[in-house]
Amino acid sequence: MTIHIRRIYEPVSSEDGTRVLVDRVWPRGVRKADAGLDLWAKDVTPSTELRKWFGHDPARFDDFAVAYRNELDARPEAVAELVELAREGDLTLLYAARDPDCNHARVLAEYLRERLASGT
Repeated sequence: MTIHIRRIYEPVSSEDGTRVLVDRVWPRGVRKADAGLDLWAKDVTPSTELRKWFGHDPARFDDFAVAYRNELDARPEAVAELVELAREGDLTLLYAARDPDCNHARVLAEYLRERLASGT
């Protein structure tokens, strides 16, 4: 079981496993029929307020990550669904942001890996 993160604009890969969109807003220019999604997990995305405050500003990323983790702590059922999918096999978290390092999917992947390692 591996958790990958990829931009939704990248082609579907046979190594993706379960493909989950983790953006609250549907990505521009992507047709639903072409996305190859298994799930659109809006419940694990950052709140609109947090997302707007962050604005993909690298200087705010560390504070954003802490605040986002707090939001995830408050949504155990939604997180549990993704943890269960990861236990069943490979899981790919799809996001639309341009920066591969400074985005919420990275934080979410780390959070899920920690939950898997701890058994929670």
